[in-house]
Amino acid sequence: MRDALDGLPALANAEPWLIDRGRFLEVTFLCAVGPASYLIHIHRGRLEAVEKGPFVQPRWTFALSASEAAWREFWQPVPRPGCHDLIAMLKTRQLRLEGDQHPFMANLRYFKELLALPRAGVAGV
Repeated sequence: MRDALDGLPALANAEPWLIDRGRFLEVTFLCAVGPASYLIHIHRGRLEAVEKGPFVQPRWTFALSASEAAWREFWQPVPRPGCHDLIAMLKTRQLRLEGDQHPFMANLRYFKELLALPRAGVAGV
């Protein structure tokens, strides 16, 4: 599987509607894809950087973590039920949410749309 998060800044910053939706958002969150971890920095709706770990004591507001298989299914062009949405993945315990949940929940639509962007661009997932 090609690393779906590598191209996320280019995909996200090319979408004016997504930037507008996150215009009040300032956060760094950790996204774990199996053993790999990424720090995603968002400033006023724009993805400033995606840093690939490993990290020593990283600073993040909240963390989303799931197995590689769960993310692979989530990034399918048409994911199966239970893997089609971040909340569905939380409900089926495929996704784990840790830390300060307020920024995530207050901007839930932004994060749902942001993390679904690789669906169109990932071939062979």
